Amino acid sequence: MVNVIIPAAGVGTRLRPHTHKTPKALLPVAGQPILGHILDRLAAIPDLGTVRIVVGFLGEQIEAYVTKNFKLPVRFVRQQELLGLGFAVHLALEDTPDDSPLLVILGDTILDVDLSRFVSGPDDTLGVKAVDDPRRFGVVEVKDGLVQNLVEKPAHPKSNLAVVGLYGIQSTALLRRCLKDVVGRAQKSAGEIQMTDALQGMINSGSRMRAIPVDGWFDCGKVETLLETNRYLLGKRSLGYQIDGVVVIPPVHIAPTAVIERSVIGPYVSIGDKARISDSVLKNSIIADHATVSSCVLEDSLVGANAAVDSTAKPVNIGDSSSVGAP
Repeated sequence: MVNVIIPAAGVGTRLRPHTHKTPKALLPVAGQPILGHILDRLAAIPDLGTVRIVVGFLGEQIEAYVTKNFKLPVRFVRQQELLGLGFAVHLALEDTPDDSPLLVILGDTILDVDLSRFVSGPDDTLGVKAVDDPRRFGVVEVKDGLVQNLVEKPAHPKSNLAVVGLYGIQSTALLRRCLKDVVGRAQKSAGEIQMTDALQGMINSGSRMRAIPVDGWFDCGKVETLLETNRYLLGKRSLGYQIDGVVVIPPVHIAPTAVIERSVIGPYVSIGDKARISDSVLKNSIIADHATVSSCVLEDSLVGANAAVDSTAKPVNIGDSSSVGAP
């Protein structure tokens, strides 16, 4: 059985105002919350064990969404103190069996990869990707495919390989001991208790940790990357829409309950449930549930749930229940 931990307790400060009322893991992208895309991929893993989701800020919304939409063996772990990824995984490991493989996936990251690759071999594994500016990430040094060193957000990185937030652990008991040690000593990097410090402890204790390249990595932590992810996921679809009086330029996602009139939609637009669009042109944007857009030309925009945009011809980024433009 493969057990899973999904840390999803962060407050999502870089995505405000959208995360004032909605947890980051539930922000919509390509017609589904971020967490929904993650859980869909997990459902394809053979011998899936318990999925432990670490929740905190607005965690009751995550619990309600998962319970309503997924028939997976899920347990929710409450994180009261936001002390970092390492602390979140430490909490979820308290009742996780030591004798089963473990998969850890960040709750704000969508990965287009075969997850079973990370728990099918004898080694511990770590998803990595070459990036232009590795100083923003955990960075790994690799030799002959094996991880030698990990450093969190180094000022002078010795590698351009970033940790993508996907960890396959065969030696679960060793991870538990190393995280307990890091937490017990209150060891912090970049101000938080980090997973990278525990993984380095595992390597120092003899773990063979194999680096696996992940090309399809989408960190949905900023507006720009959320829209990038939306474009990528929509681009993999071939759905067609025909709406009277509306020009639809694929790829797009339009919820069946959305109402659209006299508009041009697309490409790369996601429109949520019961949203209303009229007399508008939309491109490369996400319109959340129950939002209203009228007489607008919008591109590169995020419109939150129950928000209203009227008579606007520039990019907007407004949260839930907000309004822009004419009353």
